[in-house]
Amino acid sequence: MKTLSYKNTKISYTDSGQGTAIVLLHGFLENKKMWKDYVALFSEKYRVITIDLLGHGESDCLGYVHSMEENANVVQEVLQHLKIEKATVLGHSMGGYVGLAFAELFPKNINKLVLLNSTSKADSHEKKINRNRAIKAVKQNYVNFVSLAIGNLFSENNRTRLADEIEKVKIQALKTPLQGIVASLEGMKIRKDRESLLHKNLFPVLLILGKKDPVLNYEENIAQIENTNVKLVSFEDGHMSQIENKEELETILLDFFE
Repeated sequence: MKTLSYKNTKISYTDSGQGTAIVLLHGFLENKKMWKDYVALFSEKYRVITIDLLGHGESDCLGYVHSMEENANVVQEVLQHLKIEKATVLGHSMGGYVGLAFAELFPKNINKLVLLNSTSKADSHEKKINRNRAIKAVKQNYVNFVSLAIGNLFSENNRTRLADEIEKVKIQALKTPLQGIVASLEGMKIRKDRESLLHKNLFPVLLILGKKDPVLNYEENIAQIENTNVKLVSFEDGHMSQIENKEELETILLDFFE
């Protein structure tokens, strides 16, 4: 694990392997440790960077709103520090929102983009109301909120099958400080719609969705890539493809990174 300072805030990251750079960005309530197996596999062929986003894992909080742009600046800071000019960015869920913000802010620095169980669309009015409810709920009962939030990311038929895995995700999620959770919910709530980026064909984009994703509506998210060159991969499971569909995902990603 390595650290650097961004606006007097500690940012934690890892750097493994050699070759073309691949940046792995975790989702809300997750941290860089979730990529452990992927780092081991990908770093045989690539240089793999994982970053704890603001207020997650071993990175500190920076104020009361962690915007996607601020997180994208953190990613750029890490890449500049490592003297990496161009990288392929893979973002899971919130990490995908950060990846899109990064692509918009630093188009010359992006090689390819993977949106894993993520979307280019801004929060709907209803989703913003739900974010406010989540902020209230986590302030009232932190442990309950985190436990429920994690369980709800998996498709129903996987909640028993992957019980041990889900427990591990919960343990990591419970390390996320309250301020980090609230600041990220605020940041996701105000994020821009970046669907236009998918229509510009500036770089190859891969969108990976779960048909039974309890968080992202599958049909709505397919609509965003109509008349684009975005490559779509669909799984029959939930929001956590990196766990629910691990083997197939590894193969698909290695193929896309080529």
